[in-house]
Amino acid sequence: MKKLLLTATAVFALTIVNAQTEKGSLLIETNIANQMVGTTSFSFNSVDGESVYGIGVDGGYFVIDDLAIKVGLGYSGNSLTDTNAFSYRIGGKYYLMGNIPLTLDYTGASIKDYEENPSWLGLGAGYAIFLGENVSIEPGLRYNLTMNEDFSDENIFQFNIGFALHF
Repeated sequence: MKKLLLTATAVFALTIVNAQTEKGSLLIETNIANQMVGTTSFSFNSVDGESVYGIGVDGGYFVIDDLAIKVGLGYSGNSLTDTNAFSYRIGGKYYLMGNIPLTLDYTGASIKDYEENPSWLGLGAGYAIFLGENVSIEPGLRYNLTMNEDFSDENIFQFNIGFALHF
C-alpha cells in the first residue's frame, strides 16, 4: 500500500510540473543578472555617481511539451555617459525532466552612437523551482560566447536568478 501511495504521489507531482511546460502554454520571464550582456533582465549598479541600469523581459510559447521558443526585449542606460542600448534575444528553452531548463539563444544590442554593437550566443542551464502552478524561480549558470570580436573579444560567464510566469 505504501508503494502504491508513493507512486501515485510521484505521478501526481510530475503531472503538475509537466502541465506548466506543455504544448500551447505561454512563458513570461525576466531575471536578475549582469547587465553587460545585452540585457533582457533587471539590473542596477551605482558606483561613484555613475548609475547603470537595465530592464527587460522574455516571452515564450511551448511548441511541443517542454520546449519553448522565446523572444526578449530590453533597454539599458548609463547616467554618467548618457549611453543607452536597446537589446533583443531569440532562442529556445527546453525543460529537461520538467525542471532543468536548458537554453540556447542569440542576444544582441544596439548601442546609441556606437558603430560596433555586441552580440552573443548564449548557453545556459539551471533548476526550476515551481512555487505553484504558475510561478517558478530558476537559478542558473550562463555562458555567453561573443559573436562580434570588433566590439569585444571576451566571452562572459554569469550566474542569474530567473523568475517565470507559466500560463
